[in-house]
Amino acid sequence: MVSGRVVTSPVGKAPRPRHISAWLVPVTIVLAGAAVLAPAVSADAAQTPVGLGTVGSFAVIAGSGITNTGPTTINGDIGTFPTPAESGTASMTVTGTNHHADAVTQGAKNDLVTAYNTAAGESPRTAVPADLGGQTLNPGTYNSGSSLGLTGSLTLNGGGNPNALFVFQAGSTLTTASTSSVNLINGAQACNVFWQVGSSATLGTGSTFRGTILALTSISVTTGTTINGRLLARNGAVTLDTDTITKPTCSTSGGTTVTTVGGGTAKASAKTASPTGTSTGKGTPGVTGTGTPTGTTGSGTLPFTGINPRLPILGGSMVAFGLLLLGLSNARRRRTSA
Repeated sequence: MVSGRVVTSPVGKAPRPRHISAWLVPVTIVLAGAAVLAPAVSADAAQTPVGLGTVGSFAVIAGSGITNTGPTTINGDIGTFPTPAESGTASMTVTGTNHHADAVTQGAKNDLVTAYNTAAGESPRTAVPADLGGQTLNPGTYNSGSSLGLTGSLTLNGGGNPNALFVFQAGSTLTTASTSSVNLINGAQACNVFWQVGSSATLGTGSTFRGTILALTSISVTTGTTINGRLLARNGAVTLDTDTITKPTCSTSGGTTVTTVGGGTAKASAKTASPTGTSTGKGTPGVTGTGTPTGTTGSGTLPFTGINPRLPILGGSMVAFGLLLLGLSNARRRRTSA
């Protein structure tokens, strides 16, 4: 005898398909993994290292001549093109080569245009006030639509990463006051600091400046200024007066091999390696070596993303595991419905 009893679900509730609940866990894992992975992906996409190419060997380069007054010391190459005029060179001490309007300078000027455009296009940008004095900044790209100035001191905090990248974009001029300074802490290095200037730059008397200046027009350095960086003027002149300019080098930890943007490598052991060459010294991996940087390779700047390197691995693993669970759930549902 067939029973007439009808089995109903609880009032107001429809039965929930079991396959939907089976999807909830894997889908949640996939979404969580994507959330972990997203910051690393976006940071890598935003990072555009400023490669210098052959202009990286220059401490000073100009478009319309170099003028010097007084005993100036330059540690690095110098050159000017297309205007070959140089004055005051007799009182200059240059440890590099004076590429006086030669083919090397011409090639370097082409690379300077590329580097300038790269720095000008950096993003995402953080707007900063016209005077950078008194601030402590983390790695990033800092932009002023008009001029940039510095009164007092500016501190750049590398956050413990020697590859931390700082890019400053000035729509027009860059002007630093007398005795002003750019200070580097927690691993920040002058080789990874870039100043893209839309017109001309002027560094104040007795100031201390760090980073590479990429100026569209001219660069004027007043009396007694110390620069750990480069003065690279695309079209105008570079004017000096009893100054010290030292092309920066990048320090890398021992026991590792780092590939620069320009394609060069810095091999383990030598404590300090130029971003425009290969550092190959003798030593034990993981221990500060005693070798001397030798050779030449491409030029570039090491990128800094600020992302924990474990996050991409964790996020990718979570996404893969979630997709695996989804696949198993679909297979089980097909077997059940067959």
